[in-house]
This record gives sequence, C-alpha cells and structure tokens, in this order.
Amino acid sequence: MKLFQHDYFPYITGDRVSLRQIKDADLNDLIEISFYDAIQAKTVQQAAEMQAKINQDYLDGNSIHWGIVDNVTDKIVGTCGYYRGLDKGEGELGCVLLSQYYGKGYMTNGMLLAIDFGLNQMGLKRIWAATSQQNGPAIKLLERLNFVKTADLDDDEIEYELKQTNTL
Repeated sequence: MKLFQHDYFPYITGDRVSLRQIKDADLNDLIEISFYDAIQAKTVQQAAEMQAKINQDYLDGNSIHWGIVDNVTDKIVGTCGYYRGLDKGEGELGCVLLSQYYGKGYMTNGMLLAIDFGLNQMGLKRIWAATSQQNGPAIKLLERLNFVKTADLDDDEIEYELKQTNTL
C-alpha cells in the first residue's frame, strides 16, 4: 500500500530549513550520518549504494528520506524521514544530524516540517519514534516536539509517540 503518490519528490520549505531529496553531490558530506539497516557507510561508494536503496524504498512507497538543508548556506545539516509503518497508515520518524550542527535548532525545525507533512499530506494517523535510553538529546527533542514515551523496547530502546493536539 502506498500512502503517498508523487510525480516528484516532495520539497518542503520552512523559514530556516527546507527538506529535499538527497543528491549524489551531497553524499561526501553525509558519510558520517549515512545508514541503512543500522549499518553506517564508511565510503562515498557505500553511501551511494545506501542512498540507492533509500530511493528505491521511496519509489516502492515504504519510506521517505529528506536532507535537511540550511536555507542560508544551502548545506545539508542532517536527514530525517519516515522509515516504517506506512503500510499501516503510520510512520516511524527518524533523524540524524551532523555533529557540527548539534544544539542549533536545525533538527527541531526539520522535524516540525516532517511532522506537518506526515499529518497533512500523507494523512498519517500515528507518528512514532524509537531511540536509545542513553540518547538524552534525542529524548529532549522528541519531548519538545510533543512526543510522549509509550514503551520500553528490547536492546535498551524506548518508543515515543506524537501526542496530537489541535494546534498542529
């Protein structure tokens, strides 16, 4: 089941950041945050292979993966997207930020755009996220975005779900 049908990859513009498709030219800057099936890329070639799989997942309607771009510098600062659950009308929201951009609000801005798109364009009924219990910055981010803890998972992970209000 495909929740979204686009003739083009969705480009989402916000005040500070935009979400766009990752290009081959971006891969060299993204090696440290390029992952697929929890495996990290070590080379540009591996990052390209992973990105090809990610692009195919999008075409198959199984996920959507954006680069988060600083609107002033036009540099990708991180990635975010929906990676599981789309066939059930829900989405697991995940994100990774390049270390030099930690603590500057980029991820909050990017995730807000992704949440709005998930709810209003994709029609998701549930948005959730999972992280390690030791990942304090991710937990703070999720709580700031109105996620609430819903479960303790295996492997020291915890699950959060977006608490939807009429203000989103």
